[in-house]
Parts: sequence; C-alpha cells; structure tokens
Amino acid sequence: MLNQEPSLDRVFQALADPTRRAMVERLTRGPASVSELAKPLPMSLPAVVQHLQVLEAGGLVRSEKVGRVRTCRIEPIALRAAENWLGAQRTTWESRLDRLGDLLADDHKNKD
Repeated sequence: MLNQEPSLDRVFQALADPTRRAMVERLTRGPASVSELAKPLPMSLPAVVQHLQVLEAGGLVRSEKVGRVRTCRIEPIALRAAENWLGAQRTTWESRLDRLGDLLADDHKNKD
C-alpha cells in the first residue's frame, strides 16, 4: 500500500527556505495564483515557480491550472505531519528536562 503521508524530510527541506515559508504563510490565508504569490517577492516568476515545485514535492502545496491561471492551495496534511512530529519531540524533551530537574533537585537536597 502506498504511504499517503508526506515525507518529513521533504516537508522540512521545503520549509528550510524563508521564501518558501513566506509562500506557505500567505497560502494559509487562502488560495493564491502564482502571480499573486510572486508579487511581494524580489525574484523572477521562474524562480517563484521553482520554489513552488519544492513546496509541491514536499506535499505542502497543491496547484491546479484553470485556463492561464495556476492557483495554489495549502495542503494541511503535510503541515499536520510536521506538527505531530514536533509535538512528539517537545514532549520527549520536556520529559527529559523534567527528569534532569528532579535529579538536580535531589542532588542539591542530598548535599545540604
């Protein structure tokens, strides 16, 4: 069976670039055409398209062409996968830091 969940490596690779993060941020407010996404960016339209291809490969963005206009939409499943992974990491590290704090507190009590 084909895994439908996006690869976390590709998601984080796509989000590693500030231009792509800006595009994702814009798309969280609703669909946008490629030209709308390109308008505030200091780069050529082909460069914007390359960034969008990375976002699509990471599963973060989906686009469709109607007539001459390509419209992009956010793909929440990929963002949810990254959020779930980060949440699990946070829980693990908070637990480890709590245990370390307890050990340090016990050590401090034993020295007194």
